[in-house]
Amino acid sequence: MMLKRFTLVTLVLTAAVAFLVGLIIAGEFTPAPIVSSAPRPDPRAEDGRPPRLPAGPSIVNFADVAERINASVVNIDATSKSPDPREPPRYRRGEGPIDLPPPRDLETPRNGSGSGFIIDRDGYILTNHHVIASAERITVTLSDGRSFRGEVVGTDPAIDVALIRIPAAQDVPEAPLGNSDELRAGEWVCAIGNPLGYVHSVTVGVVSFIGRKLFDPSLDDYIQTDAAINFGNSGGPLINARGEVIGINSAVSSRASSIGFAVPINQVIGILHQLKTSGRVSRGYMGVMLTDVTPALQQSLALGAARGALVQDVTVGSPAERAGLKTYDVVVAVEGIGIRSNEALIRDISARQPGTVVKLDVMRETRRFVVPVKLAERPSRDADPDEGVLRDPGARPRAPAPGPAVPLGLTVRELDRAFLGRLEIPETIQGVIVARVDPTGTAASALIRRGFVITEINRKPIRSVADYLRIVSAAKPGDVLALYYYDPTLAQRALLTVLVE
Repeated sequence: MMLKRFTLVTLVLTAAVAFLVGLIIAGEFTPAPIVSSAPRPDPRAEDGRPPRLPAGPSIVNFADVAERINASVVNIDATSKSPDPREPPRYRRGEGPIDLPPPRDLETPRNGSGSGFIIDRDGYILTNHHVIASAERITVTLSDGRSFRGEVVGTDPAIDVALIRIPAAQDVPEAPLGNSDELRAGEWVCAIGNPLGYVHSVTVGVVSFIGRKLFDPSLDDYIQTDAAINFGNSGGPLINARGEVIGINSAVSSRASSIGFAVPINQVIGILHQLKTSGRVSRGYMGVMLTDVTPALQQSLALGAARGALVQDVTVGSPAERAGLKTYDVVVAVEGIGIRSNEALIRDISARQPGTVVKLDVMRETRRFVVPVKLAERPSRDADPDEGVLRDPGARPRAPAPGPAVPLGLTVRELDRAFLGRLEIPETIQGVIVARVDPTGTAASALIRRGFVITEINRKPIRSVADYLRIVSAAKPGDVLALYYYDPTLAQRALLTVLVE
């Protein structure tokens, strides 16, 4: 009897377990969650609305962007009988054009390839100047396979931009232009072009830096990006997440595979009218070398302005010299509008037409006055045959053997006629030449180089080593010395500051 009961109980339990297992497998039974006894916070904010989710990275679908813009991107083939000897490669400090062709025989036709993008339905196309420079035949191929003969409308070698047109084209798609001034470092962008012959390639990256200087510090305002840019991308668009063109891909770094540069589209829009109407760009020019007013310069030079554009050098015979501008003057306003930096002043003057008379508010010492300057036309870089030639930034004139050590970690020597001739220093330059820079000295971090000629310190003329030692030795720790120097490699005067430790 006991055995029968035990067998019956066993069968009942086995059936119950099998039933529960079946429910779990079928998904019809879920264990109840463990509920905490602690009170839950009210999920609604004080205003009664649900709380906002924490901000996270926005999701950009560049597939949609590329689909909208791709049709307006074109391939450009430029052919010429021989390279133009007047067109030096735009190389400096390891950066250069994306599409520099290999050396060829002068009689061999040169075939170049790049990219561009259509900006309106009249067939106008933006690309790089170096893509079509010296071209005798330009062929533009659209994304649908149609090919047209292109004609050059205007070029601006200064910022490496060209405007071409395909008059025979009809119903061509145009790329929307954005506002590059709104661009921020870290923003997602994409590049479309024809790298290495792979037409309509799309690459994605972020903006790494804004306002990079590469070739001409007074004009360059490049957008730096890590979106992959290669040979053939020249002239193609750099596009933001809204599908707007905010730059023209122009250059790559020869020292890294992930650093490219684009001309900001706002800089191009500013000259577009001149390119269409006259085929070239005229920019206002004063003939000064500028730098920003910094706290160190203000302290060492006893400047009367805390911000503005400080005049470092004035070109002989320039509008600035004729107007009476002098070294150490600070331009604080143009036509009554404040100037906060030297770049702002350069942009303002460059945007004005040659022949324009512009009124500058200038601080000289503690006196403020207005200087009218009649602008000339900015000289072309192509006028100087040495412009654009690759120069090793580490190469400096060979200096004489070091003399006795002096404060700041600088060894200086007298500037005699032998140096004047060897380094091609004008006879009007007077001062002492830097023979050696101690890498552990205080001056090393100020980017002083061998071969610099120090002409003034804190506005005081330096005519001999004795003058230099007297002024530098009298400086106390914490003092700031403003060194006015001449750089023979650039044939320019400039200022830099050294903190005395």
